[in-house]
Amino acid sequence: MTELRTLKVALLGCGNVGAQVARILLDDADMLASRAGARLELAGIAVRNIDAPREVELPRELFTTDGETLVKDADLVIELMGGIEPARSLILAAMRNGACVVTGNKALVAKDGPILHEEADKAGVQLSYEAAVAGAIPILRPIRDSLSGDRITRVLGIVNGTTNFILDQMDSTGAQFADALAQAQRLGYAEADPTADVEGHDAASKAAILASLSFHTRFSLDDVYCEGISSVTAADIAAAKDAGFVIKLLAIAEKLGETGAETGIGGTGVSVRVHPTLLPREHPLAAVHGAFNAVFVEAENAGELMFYGQGAGGKPTASAVMGDLISAARSIVLGGPGRAETTTGQVVALPIASAVTSYYIGLDVADQPGVLARIARLFAEHGVSIEIMRQTIHRDADSNIESAELRIVTHRASEAALAATVEAVKGLDVINSVTSVLRVEGV
Repeated sequence: MTELRTLKVALLGCGNVGAQVARILLDDADMLASRAGARLELAGIAVRNIDAPREVELPRELFTTDGETLVKDADLVIELMGGIEPARSLILAAMRNGACVVTGNKALVAKDGPILHEEADKAGVQLSYEAAVAGAIPILRPIRDSLSGDRITRVLGIVNGTTNFILDQMDSTGAQFADALAQAQRLGYAEADPTADVEGHDAASKAAILASLSFHTRFSLDDVYCEGISSVTAADIAAAKDAGFVIKLLAIAEKLGETGAETGIGGTGVSVRVHPTLLPREHPLAAVHGAFNAVFVEAENAGELMFYGQGAGGKPTASAVMGDLISAARSIVLGGPGRAETTTGQVVALPIASAVTSYYIGLDVADQPGVLARIARLFAEHGVSIEIMRQTIHRDADSNIESAELRIVTHRASEAALAATVEAVKGLDVINSVTSVLRVEGV
């Protein structure tokens, strides 16, 4: 039997995911060798604090605080430190030394993906980051490889488990945002400082990565419009439910304006955005509950595809890391350059004003004759067509004054047209307030 070569693996970071990766490398060494075609030797684990408590008991002699030295002699480097520095410098050093890199660092890939890919191309090594988006769900490889002979037109993703749990709790129990967030923190789904999740920043990083792979253009975090869920109220959730919708925080990347007519900018582009979105309850993404993730892909030939699973957690995310590691190891064993990113197109990133979708608008209006007609006429003047209009009458118990709540769902319109319409509506003397404006998909 031919003796297998040994590849040295450097692990940077040993948190929940890193500890599980180390466990797999040590416990499943024989199985991994048979699949990689080489023995994967865990050469060391770089951490900030060697004595920090960890979920998995690992040999102390593997730990070091010197990441720079560790990556110098490695064939494969796994970066799970998070943050921009020193992760960025260590990854660049590893690739320049000829090591393939696997990372789960979505913030770094979204911010500096073009630089990292350029360095990987120069060094002829593989850069992989399946774990950076949607945890255990294999989504990046299918987009990059399985759908490489197709044209993706749109990607919709629930890619943040914290926000999905919060919105699901609000929908199923009627809880206010603050109470649902507190529940998520008690269960460990949300950090003590949940800003990155609830304000959409985490999802925006993943949206940039999904857009880059889907449309073969390197998009950065700066290209993503981002709006979080902290302003979503229990009243918004209840109104959406009453109209047959559910609210989800979606990462969306879609091709617009093949002829320029749809965007109004005279050319083709991609809209990349993250925001709370109404979905019909029969849409597949509407059935994604709790902290689970799902990505819905639409392609010209493959049609509609959905990828669903656990979007976070040590073991699920470690599974994605190990898939990338085996792929990188096999590229070394077989020889030749690492698997390159395909950036054959350079599609412009469109501003949010060019986004085209349907909208839900909640209005508190005076209950008097002619109000509905005035509002409908104003919408028409701005080129926004109304699909659904519902009215509910409310009577103030103290003043005995009646008012009406209008819920409007529009046909597809540009963000710019909708924004102009809403501003015009605010100027009507029969409008008490605009209670909510939310985008709608899947109608």
